[in-house]
Amino acid sequence: MGDPDQDSISEKHNERRFSMNKKNKKSAITGNKETSKIEGAVKTPKFNLKNGIDLRGQIKRVNPMESVGVKIFLIFLCAIVIVVMALGLLSYSKAKKTIKNNVSEAYRQTIIQTSEKLDITLKQYENLALQLYFDAQMQEDLKSLVTAQSSYEKFEATSAVSKKLSSQITTDSNILSVSLIPESPDQDIVTSGSGGIKLDNIREQEWYKKIVDNTASYESYYSKGDGDAAKNIWFSTAVQGDGDKNIAMARSLKTLGSGTGYIVILVLKNTLLEESFASVQLGDGSRIQLVTPDGTVVASSDSKDDGKPSEFAFIQASKKENKSLDEKDTNGKEILAVFNPMIRADWKLAGVVPTDELVKEARPILLTTFIAAAGAALLAIVIGIWMVRMIARPLARLKDLMVQGAGGDLSVRTEYVSKDEIGQLSASFNVMMERITELVSQTTETARDVLETAGELGEASRKTAISAKEIAAATEEIAGGAGSLALEAERGNELTDVIATQMQTVIYANTEMDEAARGVGEASAQGAKQLTDLLDQTSRTGEKTSALVERVNHLKETVFSVIKVLDVMKSITQQTNILSLNATIEAARAGEAGKGFMVVAGEVRQLADQSKQSIALVAGITDKIMAEMNETEAVLSEVAPLFKEQVSSVKSTSDIFLSVKGQMDEFITSLESVTTAISSLNHSQGVLSEAMGNVSAVAEQSSATSQEVASLSNEQQNVSDQLVSLSGKLESASGQLKDKLSLFTIK
Repeated sequence: MGDPDQDSISEKHNERRFSMNKKNKKSAITGNKETSKIEGAVKTPKFNLKNGIDLRGQIKRVNPMESVGVKIFLIFLCAIVIVVMALGLLSYSKAKKTIKNNVSEAYRQTIIQTSEKLDITLKQYENLALQLYFDAQMQEDLKSLVTAQSSYEKFEATSAVSKKLSSQITTDSNILSVSLIPESPDQDIVTSGSGGIKLDNIREQEWYKKIVDNTASYESYYSKGDGDAAKNIWFSTAVQGDGDKNIAMARSLKTLGSGTGYIVILVLKNTLLEESFASVQLGDGSRIQLVTPDGTVVASSDSKDDGKPSEFAFIQASKKENKSLDEKDTNGKEILAVFNPMIRADWKLAGVVPTDELVKEARPILLTTFIAAAGAALLAIVIGIWMVRMIARPLARLKDLMVQGAGGDLSVRTEYVSKDEIGQLSASFNVMMERITELVSQTTETARDVLETAGELGEASRKTAISAKEIAAATEEIAGGAGSLALEAERGNELTDVIATQMQTVIYANTEMDEAARGVGEASAQGAKQLTDLLDQTSRTGEKTSALVERVNHLKETVFSVIKVLDVMKSITQQTNILSLNATIEAARAGEAGKGFMVVAGEVRQLADQSKQSIALVAGITDKIMAEMNETEAVLSEVAPLFKEQVSSVKSTSDIFLSVKGQMDEFITSLESVTTAISSLNHSQGVLSEAMGNVSAVAEQSSATSQEVASLSNEQQNVSDQLVSLSGKLESASGQLKDKLSLFTIK
């Protein structure tokens, strides 16, 4: 509940404030809003003429890149240019990819046709080597060479073979030399022609050993080829390491009739392959290479690469890959590589074309894209300038008027009358300035009224402060008396709690005694029952003991029977041993014919000995069992009288337990009477404790209320002092508000 005097003062103040607001016919603002605005002016007087001047300076120094017109212009320009460039580049990329795919497939077919042409050429020379070797005259001369007895005959045969080889070399200018290397090192090598293969110690050269091994068994690296092609090994003479760049074919052949083996090596000019490359055109900057499994260039469109490792390592690494690949050369430029393995030789033909050369036909699309982007940018600039004139200039004019209004000139108005959003913004600006002008006029008059009211409020606040001091003194005296009463009530409550605690102790002890007595009664009954069970079990145990004695006697008879059987087995074992000795003697008399029977007799004697040992072991165990049964029988004889005595003792103990149970039942009845009396006393103590608790609570509540009233009185006194201070500040703020409002220009 509020103070009636304060409510009366507040009502008078509100009536006075509303009466002053009625004097201004243009005002549409209520008294509560005026109060809020005056408090805002008192707390945060942020606006003055100097601030308006600073703001104008800041607005004039705005970064052009933050201008709305510049942003609209840049967005429009970037949007058009980006869209045009994106479409152009997408078209260029699509055309480039299409052209590249079509051209790469065409180049691949060209490489395939070229490799097939080379296979045909190599096949011709393979057939030529076979025809030359298996020529009837050549076979006759080779037989003569093998069967020659004298040096002259060998010379004649060698000359005939060489002459035959020379005639073939003369016929075909692409053949450099033909050599027949016998498999047997005892025979001489026959060769014709010059260049290509060095025959000195050729059988000791590693490259030759490898080629000989390959003629016997070779697994293709690039492609499997056909079965016939695997018999012919094509290689580059660069394997000799002397810089030679020609090509050669090696094949192992046998002469007809004699079966003498030769390695036929046919050396051809490298230009034979390069002439085939001359007719292949893959474009400017393209190169064609024929590469071995170890990466050596057999032939190339650029003869400088012949006999050297290929700079395009991906050709060797492609192995089973026979399609197109996008790679980069040693300079980092993009290239397109197309492959096809040969069938007659384990070589791979590769064509390498610069990617730029493939897609040069798509470059006009890229140029057109840049031209279109430039035209679009020019058009965007023209449209952007027009948009700046339509949007940015009216906004800049409106900004300048706002700066003037911020400086205190409330008479500024805009004359922009268009029907678009900027025109609506200008009209709203004019309405806003009119409303601000009305507000400033009304605030000026209200400030005068507030200044007068502040004086009256200060006088009333001082009177209220004096009354609050007197009320606080009286309230402190009342609080002191209530505190003493609460202290005495607290002491009485503590004594009641002590008595209640002791009663609980008595109740707890009585409860434990009752539970203990009942537990003893139950234990007595349970003990009597268990003794009865023990009596029955003892009787059954005596019967079982008698039965056990009888069974032990039967077991003794069984053991005696086992002993008799063991005696019989022992006798049989002795007889068996004697028979085995007799058999051994008879076998010895029989000589060689009785050796087998002697072995059998020995085994029988060993079995008899083992049986004797086993019978002795069983006899020992039987004697031990017999001794233990005698001891068991003696113990059982001693136990039987003890069981009879135990039955008598159990009966006496059962009678004692029954007597204890009867006495405990009488004790429990007496305890129930005591428990009833203690419960009645505990109920009375609870009523007393509740009454003392109520007295203590009332005393504490009275003391707390007195203290709260005293605290409120002190707070009221502080509020009164603050109200006096605020009244002074309100007078000062009203004066300052009046001075600030005089800075505005109203026409």
